[in-house]
Amino acid sequence: MTDISQAFSAYSKPLAITQGDPAGIGPEIVAQAFCTAPELLQGCFAVGDTATLARALALVQPPGRPALAVQRIEHLDTLADLPPHILPVWQLPGLPQSVPLGVVSAEAGRAAADCVLWATRATLAGQVAGLVTAPLHKEALAAAGVPYPGHTELLQAEAARHAGVPIAQMPVRMMLASDELRTVLVSIHMALREAIAAVTLDNVLQTLHITHAALGRSLGRAPRMAVAGLNPHAGEGGLFGREELDIIAPAIAAARAAGLDAHGPYAPDTVFMRARHTPQRPGEFDVVLAMYHDQGLIPVKYLGVDKGVNVTLGLPLVRTSPDHGTAFDIAGRGVADAASLIEAVRMARALSSAGA
Repeated sequence: MTDISQAFSAYSKPLAITQGDPAGIGPEIVAQAFCTAPELLQGCFAVGDTATLARALALVQPPGRPALAVQRIEHLDTLADLPPHILPVWQLPGLPQSVPLGVVSAEAGRAAADCVLWATRATLAGQVAGLVTAPLHKEALAAAGVPYPGHTELLQAEAARHAGVPIAQMPVRMMLASDELRTVLVSIHMALREAIAAVTLDNVLQTLHITHAALGRSLGRAPRMAVAGLNPHAGEGGLFGREELDIIAPAIAAARAAGLDAHGPYAPDTVFMRARHTPQRPGEFDVVLAMYHDQGLIPVKYLGVDKGVNVTLGLPLVRTSPDHGTAFDIAGRGVADAASLIEAVRMARALSSAGA
């Protein structure tokens, strides 16, 4: 195993991993990641409650491996000096220690939000290289009075506050990515009627620019971007709707005039297959812009929830997350799969190294 001090110095700054909603599988997959991918997790630490993570660790300790122990840390610069087989935790004050598993509660929602806020502020302050967020529950957030529907909006608001600008001047987009497919959403968490109304020339063009800038940094070249239509068959020349003719195509033309490698609009039922990258056939595009949440997320998740990573584009920080939810139905059983969280850590490492 690589010496932890060598690994930590190679990464220079640690990654913060939030525990997620303590009533869900978040603490379990965080603990499991530290157990099963110790080399990758060197130089990382969890943000949450030590008792909650110790309870989770007891559920997922694999047989035949050295046992891990939860250890509270007081200073980030001591991470490199920790002995092997430690799950380091930055303990936040006032977090609940034993919320009922699998139950939506304001207490759990507030705890999840507090962890995200602390990790975001630490990242914006330059103390950590980026953050990886375990799943939270949107209903629990709302019960806690958090005025944002999810991670993306909360991060956007905090980044705007840090920069001293209105939220409108900190536009962000959600990207779901795996080895096979990347998709970026024009709109995120809103009702479908509202999402359709959000398909405007400005929003589509802004999404293209945000995607071009973010993927350009990580790929080292201009990304090849495909744009999905909103309507069946991309409107079929106006027979099934005019959004493609009046909004999406003009946005693509404006992006191309600005030097972006954008194409479409393409039929939504085939463009994701064209962009999919496999060992047998490279995809035609690096990313697909989807017009709304489910249009873009279903294809990536169908290819494998264990492979997908949620990345927030447009922020002045690196943030990734697994592409699944809190899974209240299996919380506390020790059967949750940490593969997507591990991929999120791997991607956060790559993005922070690329200066994304």
